[in-house]
Amino acid sequence: MSRHLFVQRAAAGPLLLSAALLAGCINLAPGYERPGLPVPGVLPAGAATGDALPAINELLRDERLRKVVQQTLANNRDLRVAMLNIERSRAQLRLADADRWPTVAAAINAARAPSTTTDDQVNTFQAGLQVTSYELDLFGRVRNVSGSAAANLLATEAGSRAARLALVSQVVATWFTLAADQEQLALARQTLAGREQTLKLSELRVNVGAASDVELHGTRGLLAQAQASVAQLERLAAQDANALALLVGQPVTADSLPTAGAPLSTDALAAVPAGASSELLLRRPDVIQAEQTLIAANANIGAARAAMFPRITLSGSAGVVSDTLRGLVESGTFAWTLAGNAALAIFDAGRNQANVKVAEVNRDIAVAQYEKAIQSAFRETADALVAQATWRDQVSAQQTLQTGERERLRLTRMRYEGGAANLIELLDSERSLAAADQALVLARLGELLNRLALYKALGGEERAAS
Repeated sequence: MSRHLFVQRAAAGPLLLSAALLAGCINLAPGYERPGLPVPGVLPAGAATGDALPAINELLRDERLRKVVQQTLANNRDLRVAMLNIERSRAQLRLADADRWPTVAAAINAARAPSTTTDDQVNTFQAGLQVTSYELDLFGRVRNVSGSAAANLLATEAGSRAARLALVSQVVATWFTLAADQEQLALARQTLAGREQTLKLSELRVNVGAASDVELHGTRGLLAQAQASVAQLERLAAQDANALALLVGQPVTADSLPTAGAPLSTDALAAVPAGASSELLLRRPDVIQAEQTLIAANANIGAARAAMFPRITLSGSAGVVSDTLRGLVESGTFAWTLAGNAALAIFDAGRNQANVKVAEVNRDIAVAQYEKAIQSAFRETADALVAQATWRDQVSAQQTLQTGERERLRLTRMRYEGGAANLIELLDSERSLAAADQALVLARLGELLNRLALYKALGGEERAAS
């Protein structure tokens, strides 16, 4: 009678113990060493000392902006995809890890075949447990595949953090841009109101012969210019609000939007300290992602090399066998089998060597990409650091200019009302003050966006807004 067997855990114990002792004896993957920093070891000067970045909720000092960030983290669809990618990578790691352990199956089989001793047909019923094609990982193939999957999971998690940081930065930048456009719109409306009053005054002067038509047409032209500026800024503010709603993933309520026309303050963001060492860049999530990708590529070399050596698999079974179905329970015979198989490719047209070469080239590509990520991080950080002082100086200079232009307009208006200055001088003063106001708003926005860029360049902070 043929005896095909199904493994029980007790019978498989010695087999699995031997497999555990033999598996992983050799690892053919190259030893991993983090590549050296391809950038200067010291960051440019320009930031406060210390390397503890504030959390998102500590960085943002405006409660409305914090609320928008919270809504974004809860509703943005791209962020949802990033989180789902992590779940997929985690499941793929479980699949890779499962290959490191035997698969135990329970089954009942029935067969009818000719007897080996008579001319009769005989029945064979089998019941038990079995292990099929369990690979002894002598050369680390399975272990390296699992290690590559683990590194890919870490890379995906880091990529998700990078996406989160980029998203929060984009939301904050859009919110500040909306606030700046709203402030400029308020200033433009003030300018428009002033131009309308000036036009009325010019018309009166023309009517009484105190001014010429040239002056009147010039005033009308400046009024039209102010109307065009208001229309442009209304459009920009509306588009900013639409862009913010798309990033947040839902309509943004009025209590989360910037206060219309409120002055944009550089105190809306906390200071961003930075240390001196370029090794701070290693905490950036995109750099972590690049390094984990490199680690995965390094492990893939070991898996490709292991494929050039014999692949040893074990199969076994243990259970009861009988020539009747009832006999499985009442009078079945216990029996077990153990079988091994070793396969080595003798001729594969260079496939295994080519796979090793591909894995090595992929590792070299990953090294270059990791180094490029470090260089890009250094460039972004250096740009933001050196710009800090210049933005502060620019804001200070614009504030001085605005103060001077406001005083100039006050004096010019007094002289105009007293007949010591003409309308052209008054309009020129108004135009200069309006330009200074707009430039100060843009300078403050630039300083805020640069501070935000520095925060992002240094890797942000893992703690979420609360």
